[in-house]
Amino acid sequence: MKHKGLILILLGLGILIAMIFIIGPDKIEQAFKQANPVYILLAVVVQLITYILLTLRWSITTNSVGINVKKRHLLPMLMVGMAVNNITPSARGGGEPLRAYMLSKYSKSSMESSFATVIADRGLDTFPFLVLAVMTIIAMILYFNLSLWIILSLTMAVILIVVLFLIALYMSVNKNAGEKITLWVLRIIKRFYHKNPDKLKKKALGAIHEFQHTIKIMLSDPKVMLYGIPLSFLIWFLEIIRVYLVFSAFGVDVSLIVIAEVFIIASLIGMIPLLPGGLGAVDGVMILFYSAAGIPPSISAAATVLERLISFWMTSILGLVCLPYFGSAVIKKISKKL
Repeated sequence: MKHKGLILILLGLGILIAMIFIIGPDKIEQAFKQANPVYILLAVVVQLITYILLTLRWSITTNSVGINVKKRHLLPMLMVGMAVNNITPSARGGGEPLRAYMLSKYSKSSMESSFATVIADRGLDTFPFLVLAVMTIIAMILYFNLSLWIILSLTMAVILIVVLFLIALYMSVNKNAGEKITLWVLRIIKRFYHKNPDKLKKKALGAIHEFQHTIKIMLSDPKVMLYGIPLSFLIWFLEIIRVYLVFSAFGVDVSLIVIAEVFIIASLIGMIPLLPGGLGAVDGVMILFYSAAGIPPSISAAATVLERLISFWMTSILGLVCLPYFGSAVIKKISKKL
């Protein structure tokens, strides 16, 4: 079980390779030979700009609670967190606690306050995702001839995300709700942890109170919503533009609406905690839906592989390159997740 993350990565790669062989490696290779390198370079530039905007959005939440850290230090923390989200099968959430840990160590702030800024940052990302997801489901019903069970599955997935988001938000601002959930978790922990339970309870309640206090400060700061939400919409728009540029490299003019639909569906699939970053599953869904939209399967596969090289593999590699910046303690934490 120690290397389950690596095993799942290999499994995901196996799924992708199988799809490539089904479509035909020679056809995909021919499509790659025709790709325009200018559009590929532009797609990479858009991805790099996205990293900068993500760092800027996180800095909004850190500044609102008085955590003084420069953006040039937040960027490598962000990259490491994104890489961990990609390489661990943890519903794309394994990197968030690590981001909080690095921020806490570097800024000398409490882990609770640091984690609150990360959660708030992810919350800002959720607003545009939910809006786009609802619009996507409506458009998918109109554009694609989907079976009833697929439509219901997509709808239920969005409803579940909304419910979980509202529960998390309520717990973050309501003192009683936060305490009840914390005490419920502690009752479970006590079955396995018998050493000084009263001290553990006091420490846990103190942590949740500090976390809630930090969240409330950020919610009361108008700059968080005023700048954070529009910035989040811009980031999602650039994600779609990046995919558009990738298809343009292959000489295919794809509607931004179709790209947005497939991108949101792939993002929902990527949240399933089975494969790291949805590896294999996300690629397969993207290839199938682009092909269903009338794009030749060879082009769909080539564009998907190239897009994932930029958004998934480049991000993962850059994040791992940033690891030595934070020392051996962070590397040990990541190795435990694999």
